[in-house]
Amino acid sequence: MKMIAPTLLLALTVGASAGAVQASETAAARSPLPAADCIDTTQINEWHIVDARTAIVRTGPKRYLVTLQSACPRLGMAPAGLMFRPNRSNAAVNRGHICGEVGETVRSHNQPPCAIESISKIDKTRFDEMSARAKRHGSGADQPTAVPAH
Repeated sequence: MKMIAPTLLLALTVGASAGAVQASETAAARSPLPAADCIDTTQINEWHIVDARTAIVRTGPKRYLVTLQSACPRLGMAPAGLMFRPNRSNAAVNRGHICGEVGETVRSHNQPPCAIESISKIDKTRFDEMSARAKRHGSGADQPTAVPAH
């Protein structure tokens, strides 16, 4: 009986540690960008759909990796377009910028919205490597100029 208690305690400690690490990684993935680094949707020069859960976006010299919460296989399909929508609290305050916060989405014309899991800045080399593998691409010319009211 004395052997079971230390073994059980060790197992519980290891399990709790693993859970804490996973929670920490989840929180890090959901850390929104600082306001100065957010995607300004009015300045998108180009976008690329790398796979069903990954898009990359360029706004002038800034490049971003956009990861979706789940697969969105029709994103960027004809008619080509990629439209970002901020969450309700940032629609007016943040002038429609996308920072990787809860409630932000991206969609294509006549497609349902896809929830954004995270956004991070990437360098030119990684952007170029990912864009070379992209399935679909386009310019930012089809971004809505005003954020629609709900």
